[in-house]
Amino acid sequence: MKNLKWTLITITAVVLLLYVFDYGYILRGVRVVYFTGHNSAFIDDFPYFENDIIEKGDKIEAWAKHKDFNSVEPTKILKRANKNWGTVAYVIIKNDSIWFEEYYDGFDENSKTNSFSMAKSYVSGLLGKAIMDGYIKSLDQPVSDFYPEYSYAKTTVGDLSSMASGLDWVEHYTSPFSVTARANYDDDLSETILNQKVVKTPGVEFEYLSGSTQLLGMVIEKASGKTLSNYLSESFWKPLGSSDNAIWQLDDEDNRLAKAFCCIGSNAKDFARFGKLYKDHGKWNGQQILDSAFVAKSIVPRFPESPEYGYGWWLKEHLGKQFFMMQGHLGQYVIVQPKDNVIIVRLGHSKGPENPLETYTDDVSIYIEEAYEMLNK
Repeated sequence: MKNLKWTLITITAVVLLLYVFDYGYILRGVRVVYFTGHNSAFIDDFPYFENDIIEKGDKIEAWAKHKDFNSVEPTKILKRANKNWGTVAYVIIKNDSIWFEEYYDGFDENSKTNSFSMAKSYVSGLLGKAIMDGYIKSLDQPVSDFYPEYSYAKTTVGDLSSMASGLDWVEHYTSPFSVTARANYDDDLSETILNQKVVKTPGVEFEYLSGSTQLLGMVIEKASGKTLSNYLSESFWKPLGSSDNAIWQLDDEDNRLAKAFCCIGSNAKDFARFGKLYKDHGKWNGQQILDSAFVAKSIVPRFPESPEYGYGWWLKEHLGKQFFMMQGHLGQYVIVQPKDNVIIVRLGHSKGPENPLETYTDDVSIYIEEAYEMLNK
């Protein structure tokens, strides 16, 4: 009885200290992650957060099925990878037609899964759209035009998109005290981001920081006067003929700020549409949805020393081919090879045992290699 009493006193004291020192978000993280039987963020965590709807349009464009649809079995290596790493969707699109499609673990073609950082590609695309629409002047417009808090810095919106912001942000996915954890679970995301200072010279080198994209999302909202969800819906989700409404996680029911650095919920084939848009130089059904010059700039390296990143898109040379891709925590991928007219989508629970902060874990190569092995049979 005495032990129980002291245990309760200790727990109460810890909870109070967390709130006193502004770490109350940790309790939310524990409740969302550990109390649901997980040990990290997970792909179907949307019910535990507030969400905005990304509305589809009235006109839905179903993907065509390739004449050789599902005519080839997955390779042994792919089957093993899908099983071991918890793949829930694996889709190969060839010549804009579904060539191969399989779902696992109770998921299907309509299941919504968390994009995690694939959302960064959408936010970068919205920057290009905001420039087209005249809300933002160019990639060189200073962030301080929208947030005077950064008047001391020379960071531009293009620096945010290309991960060259110079922000004092530590990208850490396991420490509950990291700013990354705070951003995911805190109830005032704007405050968290605007407390970040520019401590390095912006625009000179690549450094992957989720805070850069979050600040970019806030700039886009302020410039356009629209929520990210509404702007994404009208700019891309509807024009691209998406099959389902998507959702975007918010920080809180009162603030309702989208987590721009992550957390769009949709299905594999709707995610693939954005890869097709960039493959086709910003055109959809003959209409220029996104400026082709912006698209071209996005999928080549900004910095020669960092060939792995452009503006919101990851870049990889493999099998003697150039790929660009959307990439998210736990192995969410939309991988595009434009010359071969191939798009590979993989969604799932894990990318394997490797460090999640590595630029490319081994699973990326496997999903590419095995897709091409199947295509070449």
